Formats: sequence, structure tokens, C-alpha cells
Amino acid sequence: MTKNAIEDQEDGRPWATVNSGVIRTPIAPSVLGHAEISPSGNFEAGSFASFTLVYTAGVYGVDDSGSLRVCFRFASDQGNPQFDDPTGSNYCTVEASNGAILQLRWDPKGNVRPWDRTLWIKVVKGFLEEGETITIRFGVMDHGGPGMRLQTFCEDTFEFRVLVDPIATFNFQTLPVQPAIAIVPGAPERYVAVLPTLRRPGEPFTLKVKGEDKWGNPSNRCNTRLRLEAEGVIEGLPETLDLAEGDFAFTVPGLSASEPGKVSVTLKDEAGTVVARTNPLLIEDRPLIHYWADLHGQSEETIGTGSASAYFEFARDRAFVDACGHQGNDFQISDAFWDELNRITAEFDAPGEFVALPGYEWSGNTALGGDRNVFFPDEGRTIRRSSHALIEDSETADTDCTTARELFEAFADNNESDVVCYAHCGGRYADIGFAHDSRFEKSVEVHSSWGTFEWLLHDALKLGYRVGVVANSDGHKGRPGASYPGAGKFGAIGGLTCFNLPELTRSALLDCMRKRRHFGTTGGDAGRMVIDLTAAFDAPGNLYHDDPALGPAKSHSATEAMMGDIVHLPEGQMQISASVETSSPIIRVDIFNGLELVETVRPYSKADLGKRIRLHWEGAEYRGRFREVIWDGSASIDGNSVVESKPVNFLNRDKTLDLVSETEIAWKALTTGNFGGADLLLADSEAGTLSVKTPLISFEIPLAEIGLEDTVFDASANLPRFIKLYRLPDHNPHCSLSFTRSIALKPEGDNPVYVRVEQEDGTRAWTSPIYVFRKN
Repeated sequence: MTKNAIEDQEDGRPWATVNSGVIRTPIAPSVLGHAEISPSGNFEAGSFASFTLVYTAGVYGVDDSGSLRVCFRFASDQGNPQFDDPTGSNYCTVEASNGAILQLRWDPKGNVRPWDRTLWIKVVKGFLEEGETITIRFGVMDHGGPGMRLQTFCEDTFEFRVLVDPIATFNFQTLPVQPAIAIVPGAPERYVAVLPTLRRPGEPFTLKVKGEDKWGNPSNRCNTRLRLEAEGVIEGLPETLDLAEGDFAFTVPGLSASEPGKVSVTLKDEAGTVVARTNPLLIEDRPLIHYWADLHGQSEETIGTGSASAYFEFARDRAFVDACGHQGNDFQISDAFWDELNRITAEFDAPGEFVALPGYEWSGNTALGGDRNVFFPDEGRTIRRSSHALIEDSETADTDCTTARELFEAFADNNESDVVCYAHCGGRYADIGFAHDSRFEKSVEVHSSWGTFEWLLHDALKLGYRVGVVANSDGHKGRPGASYPGAGKFGAIGGLTCFNLPELTRSALLDCMRKRRHFGTTGGDAGRMVIDLTAAFDAPGNLYHDDPALGPAKSHSATEAMMGDIVHLPEGQMQISASVETSSPIIRVDIFNGLELVETVRPYSKADLGKRIRLHWEGAEYRGRFREVIWDGSASIDGNSVVESKPVNFLNRDKTLDLVSETEIAWKALTTGNFGGADLLLADSEAGTLSVKTPLISFEIPLAEIGLEDTVFDASANLPRFIKLYRLPDHNPHCSLSFTRSIALKPEGDNPVYVRVEQEDGTRAWTSPIYVFRKN
């Protein structure tokens, strides 16, 4: 029997012919037995509960050394069952009705994906007859434990998926009816309000509002009236908005603003307390306006949560994005699901309202090129998989492309010049040194719920590639466009990309992707900012959209360019203009020319600094899956005291920042390439000494030495890992920043000029570079 055949059996799917040619018939589901769970019904996401699952043996019973598996999805962040501490959370007991001795093991990779989180129960002494039972209690509370912590995101059918090997042949099969509960949202903890970020005068737009529970799930338990107050003149805005139970989101359509300028909306409760503010909306007469997208995530048909239809519904109706793509792992997309996915994207695509982009994730092993996102302009295209690892039917295996090089070659050989690809880092990372083709691969993904991967952009710049910058969620929790980390080891919000488009259609979106005219942010409602980056030249240059390094390409004479453009400037100088509008105060805008930091622009000066210190930790251990850097630690003050401490990017609710005393703070934190930290408001501006201890970096520094510029304690290895300190104003009101700068151009090679924005709340954004060269 082949390994793949065994895996198919473990997953419980029926199979017949395997690679060896031997035909095996699985045990009929009717004789496998059955399982029931109590209580059943609805349970709040992230809450604690206790469940009893009873498996009743079927005709064959369960033989000596036979086994039972109770499996949960990869994406679930529920508490792991434990068997040693009856007073702790997630305590689990298992017993057989006839006293048979059972061996227990929890293995997060004990079954075939996506059902890989496994409680494995093996009969090691004795056996079960038909009708005898195994009783599993999850979250036992008898000894004072709080119960089992449920996953933090919603799922209509959360399965306790039971597989059984009754004859001890290692042929695990799925029970025909699975015990399941529903995970539902909690009461709203906060409200989120979203506007577009750029529209033309008189152009209609919609205010979109939702309540979110503590884990970021849109809540259908809102029951309040909110007052709406406009900054600037918004025509058609009502005075109030009623949020009623049962609905997950609320809209105010038909709004407009006739005059150029900036508008926003503040939402207050009936007591007058501000509960939400929208992002800023610029009203300007431009040919290109903003549309927001999350083009990368998965549903339950591969390794995510919820159906593919529910996935697109969430993106459109609850995350409030304008465009979305489904990027399932190719080796898990059967031909039938590929057909269904094409049907779904065609159904959801509505020009002018919402774009659903067909595509998939080419999921080759790292040594073969690593993950790539593939996007098509229409349905019915060939899916060229990296393998058929989890697909039993090999009829279409002849179209597989084992390496990323083969994938690009296949697109070229089959005249698929309209395909657009992104280089992505998830579990596997894209090795763009191994394979890259500028005809298709237009951008690199620098942020997702997996973390921040600025090094992927640096790889591209070192290799001389001309790529844009995008950010997406790669979410597995059924929340594209609003993908929060929840619990476990995820510590980042899923990213968003802002596209500059003349209109909201597939063709306009793909044209923008090819021209790289977009910027990516680390997401969240504060991630919807306005960033403009343009260049002016005092002598004409030749502006390209297609990379002229690939051969003859169309160009036109130009004295201006925007993010993503490629410009040949034989002579003359370059000046950039950048402007940022945000809903969270701006800390800095870094200007880069390739890997070189040209300048850091701040909206405040040294004279504005006060008693507030930012402690910032950042980095990743490794490019692959095990990239977490643990920053659990403490900081103490000698000769001064902390008046207030505020967490920065503690996005995972399991991670905490505590003010232990007036001279000490402690925290539990991790990063996966992104950053976190804490703001410390001191009693005295400069007195005393700060001591910091973490597993990776420890140091001591006089507080008087911390100023406007970064003080960095570096422990970088293969990737950046560091702590830095700098001083902030006690109050930073700056949510707008505009500036111009002259850029010194290198005489040879590219000048990839871009900006990185950092907000006080921890949100970051990157523009695609403007590529300017004197000569190649």
C-alpha cells in the first residue's frame, strides 16, 4: 500500500484504486458505529464549555490495538486537550464502558490536513463489542477547571470529526454522521465604520458599519442607536443609524460630497460617547480612485473554514472590501471543486459593485519555488497544480507543474499572457531567486496573517526585479478582508491592498495589478489610509508599464510618474511628492531607494517630544513555518516611574501587557516578522534608567539617552530581530502628512523609490516602488 493510500484512508474518504493497482474496499459506514455529543447547539466564540462525546461501537466493535481519532481542523485555535491537570483548562478524560485500557495522545499533526489536530485513542488492553462505548469528556469542570476554550471564530458546523479503525488495520474511516456544534459571535465589544478612501466630487458612496465581538467576529447581537456626525459636508447622511439584533452589518447608501476636500464620520452612542470613527475619505477629481481588496484566503474545501460561497459573502457584506480572490492550495482542489469555485466567482462578480477574481494558490514545496498566487481574468482556465498530493483522481495530473519555473513556462507556452501571479510567504515561502518571471509575477506579498515579510521585497530588489507590493490575509478562519489572529501562534491581522482603478471591474483590477499601481497595509480598520506617491522630473523620461528589461516594450514620454511605474530618465532630476491621510496618528514615513533608507520624515520635531517612550520589538526567526520570535519579558524603571502603559500590536488576545507596579511592566508577546511593543508614559521625562529583559535581548539604558532617533539593540541572524527605543510626543495629533523630497539617482541600475508608513496604533503600509533608471 502506498503512503498516499494510507493518508486517504486516514482522512476517511472512500477510495478504490491506488498507485499499486490493488483494489481495496473500505468498511461500510453503517457498521462503523456512531457518535453523539452533548450539549449541542450554539456556543459563543472563544468561550469555555464542557462537552461529552460518546462513541458507540458498530458491528465489528473495536479490536485490541484498534483506534479512534477525534479530529479538528488545522485552522481551529481552540484549546488543546490535556490529561494531567484536572484543575486546568481543556482537561480531558476518556474511558471505555467495559473497562478496556485506553492509550491517549494529542497530536496537532496526527491526521491528514485539514483534519490534522487529533486526539488519538488506542485500545491497548481489551476490546469493544458492538454497542459498547468510549466516552470522551472535553473541558471537564468537576475539579474546578474552566472547561474547554472554544475556537475564537465562527463556524456553523464545528465538527468533532470521528474516525475509527475497528479492525486494527490502520484503515481509519469517517463516521457517516459527525457530531457538531455551532460557534457563534459574542456581543459587540466595539464598532467599526468604513468609508471609501478616495472618490470624485458628486460620486455616490456608502457608509458601512458593524459591531465586532472581542475576537473580531461581526456580531449579530447589536442593539443600539448611533448618532452620525460628519467632518466636512456629506450629503444624504442621516442623524442616526439603528443597529438591530439579527443583522451582522449595516449600511447607509446614497451619500456624496460635492466639494473637494476630506470627509469622515464619527459615531456616538446615545450618551454621546464616541464608539467609532471612519477612515478619512478624500474627495478629489481624479482619473483613478481607490478600491480595497483581500485577494488571498481559503475556505473549508481546502484548509480554511466555512464554504467558498460564505467566504465571498463575508468579504463583500461583513469585511466591506471591494474585491476578493479565493486561493486554495492547489493540491487539495479537486476537479469538481475547481468547477464549483469557477461557478462561485462568476456568480459573485458584479462589475461596479464587487469583483470576485478566479484563481488558486500554486503550492509547490519551498525547494521547487514555494507558494505563488495565480489570478485569471475569467473562468474556465486550466489549473496547473504543483502536485495531486490530496487528490485521488489523477486524470488531470498531466497538467501539473512541479516547479515554479515549469508553471511560468506553461503560461508562456499556452499563450496565457493575461495571468497575474504574486510571490507569497505562508507555510512555504516563495523563493524568487529560484524562479521568477516578470511577464507574470508582478508583485510580492509583504504582509498577511502569517506575519510581515519585508525581506521578500528586499530579495526582489537585490535581484533587480521590478515588482509591486501587496498585502492580503491568507486567512483560514472564514473572514477574508477582516482576518484577526484570534488565539494560538498567529499574531498579525490579515493585510489589505489598495488599488488605483478607473472603475471596479476585473479588467481594471488586473490592469492595475500588472502596472503595480497599488499599496499594501497591515490591515484592520485603521489600515484603510490614503497614500499618494508621485514623482516629477525636470526633463522628459520614457514611462513604461511592462518591464523593458524583458525586451521591447511600449512607452510614452512623461515628466510625472506614480507608484508602480518604470521610468527611463537619461538626464534630469527626480522629486517625489508623498501625502498620507490616516485615522491613527502618524509616527514616521520612511523613504527608501531600494534597500537604502534615504530619510525618515516625521510630523513632529525633537522639540515636541515628551515623557512617552516607545519600546518596539520586531522580527522573525526563520523564513518558513517556524518563524515565531518569543518576546515574553519585562521592563523595570530605576529612579523614575511609569504613569501609564499602553500595548502596541497586542493583536492576539492571549498575549498580554501588565503594569505590575509603578516601576515594572511585564508582557507575553510574539512576532512573525511584524512588530509589537509598548508605550510607557513616565512620571519624569529623563530621570532614571530603563532595564529590559527578553529571551533574546536584554539591556539597560539611561532614559535621558532615548530621543527622536531609534536606539537599536540588534540580534539579527538570517532575518531581522531587534528591539528599538525612541521618544514620542505626549500627544500626537498628526493624522495628515505631506512632503516633497529630491531623490539622488544612481547612474546605473534601478532606483526603486518607495515609502513605508507607520501609524501610532502599529499599522504599517508600503507603496509599490517607482522604478527610475538612467541606463540598465
